[in-house]
Amino acid sequence: MDAADPDAALAPLSALQHLAFCPRQCALIHLEGAWAENALTAEGRVLHERVDEAPGESRRSVRVARGVALRSRRLGLIGKADVVEFHARRGGPPVPYPVEYKRGKPKPFDADRVQLCAQALCLEEMLDTPVPRGALFYGQPRRREEVVLDDSLRARTEAAAAGLHALLAAGVTPPPEPGPKCHSCSLEPFCLPGVAAGRSAAAWLARALKEDAP
Repeated sequence: MDAADPDAALAPLSALQHLAFCPRQCALIHLEGAWAENALTAEGRVLHERVDEAPGESRRSVRVARGVALRSRRLGLIGKADVVEFHARRGGPPVPYPVEYKRGKPKPFDADRVQLCAQALCLEEMLDTPVPRGALFYGQPRRREEVVLDDSLRARTEAAAAGLHALLAAGVTPPPEPGPKCHSCSLEPFCLPGVAAGRSAAAWLARALKEDAP
């Protein structure tokens, strides 16, 4: 760790989403520095830029902050929340309510919920106040999906943070696991060049096994 910069050892909060989606993708980005943009990542980047650069606002009992810097020493994470709403309540400080913006539709796996929960855990540590809920805003249906940040999700998020640090400390990129989600990944040409060129994942895997055979 750089003694002059205690944040140097903190991992990007966004890497949790990459890890939950695919450990190999996470390693390619955060260990090998690989990155490529496709239509999906470009749409997501523009969406985040629009949200982060919009001015804060207040409406009735809610104050809206955008592009909020986040950090958790306990989890070893640093990053930024798209939006944090602060909901007023009687007799106590405002309740933080993180809102993460995503392009497309809700996903069947945990990646987005884990990222949102990590934001909430950062806010709890920074502000010393409970964050029981948050929301994911998906661009295609253009509506929020509220997420209850229960014990189960918190445990999965903390396990993901520990797994992320283990992956980064090991410095080893996991082998590919071809599947349907690979087609939406902008790193497919680096990860699975044969598949990206039009061959099936099964054919690519068979060829790789044949090449590795004695």
